[in-house]
Amino acid sequence: MKIKIEKPKISTDVKNANFHDIFYEEEPELVNCSIKNSQVDNETLDRLFLSKVIFKNVNLVNCTFMNIDMTDVVFDNCNLSNARLCGGNIHRVEFKECKLLGLDLSEASLGNVLFENCDLNLSNFAETRLKQVCYEKSSLRSCNFFNSKFNKIVTNLCDINDADFTQTMLKGVDISTCTFEQINVSMEGLVGCEVSSNQAIGLSKLLGLKIKD
Repeated sequence: MKIKIEKPKISTDVKNANFHDIFYEEEPELVNCSIKNSQVDNETLDRLFLSKVIFKNVNLVNCTFMNIDMTDVVFDNCNLSNARLCGGNIHRVEFKECKLLGLDLSEASLGNVLFENCDLNLSNFAETRLKQVCYEKSSLRSCNFFNSKFNKIVTNLCDINDADFTQTMLKGVDISTCTFEQINVSMEGLVGCEVSSNQAIGLSKLLGLKIKD
């Protein structure tokens, strides 16, 4: 299924900024700016607001940004491993060539979000609402999508081995170009999911079916 992902709307004349400056603000926010070659690990901010921001070569490892609000943001070659963005509102955001190992987006709301060539292994999307989200050439091994709500989701050329889709409906999701040896999914969750013929055989075995020639 092809869907149109709205791209971030960012001005070409954004100013350079320093992420550390917002730690002195009562209401932390970054608007219409660019953050480059910065390291901001193990920091905590509640209700961080980001709008029209470009992050390039930025490390945000082990940061906690609960209830973050992001609109029109690009992460290019960034590291957000083990960052916690639980309960966030994330719209028109792109992650390109990013390391997102163990990223926690549980109970968040994602709309028009692109993950391209990203390492999302062990990331957490449990009870997350995802609408018009594209995973392109990314690794999602052992990702947690427990009880997530999918609406117009694309997974193209991704590794989804051992991903957990328990209590998640995959209707309309095309995983035929993805690779996996096993995934955790129910019979009901697979109804309407698009798979390749080889995947269909493998999934039937996972669901306890016995295939006879």
